[in-house]
Amino acid sequence: MSSLYTRSKEFTRNRKSQSDSPPSSPSPIAKTLRHERLSRLDAASAGTSDSYGDRPSGRSSAYTRRENRLAALSSRTEDDSSRDYKKLYESALSENQKLKSKLQDAQVELADIKLKLDKIAQQKQEKTSDRSSMLEMEKREKRVLERKLSEMEEEMKVLTDLKSDNQRLKDENGALIRVISKLSK
Repeated sequence: MSSLYTRSKEFTRNRKSQSDSPPSSPSPIAKTLRHERLSRLDAASAGTSDSYGDRPSGRSSAYTRRENRLAALSSRTEDDSSRDYKKLYESALSENQKLKSKLQDAQVELADIKLKLDKIAQQKQEKTSDRSSMLEMEKREKRVLERKLSEMEEEMKVLTDLKSDNQRLKDENGALIRVISKLSK
């Protein structure tokens, strides 16, 4: 009768252990701890002739050890996870700050480049406007010079005409003077 009592107690304990077991995808640490427990349980049941359930003191101490390991494991994973989240948050925050500073630097550099580009474009436009105004002035001057040249050419023609007329008049005047001198003799 005592064996039935211990077995029913063991059966309920097994049920508790299944509910206390980690989720379906345990961490590597939990897997190794479970493996160690199973190997110890197999070694204990294979090493002795009487069953593990017949020793109430061994069962309770194994149970308490198991509970202690699970509590330590759960507190360790909670601490690790809280530390990990804090570290992750801090690293993400520092990374964000670095990226923000890089973005600000890039924006300042972009603004500088835009200003330089605008200045260069303005200088180029001024140069082209200066060139175009210079070209217009040169064209005007060229037209004025061409007009003066054509006027001078016309004056030269007039001058040659006048010289020829003057020479003709001189010749006529000389001829008239001779005619008058012959008549006066």
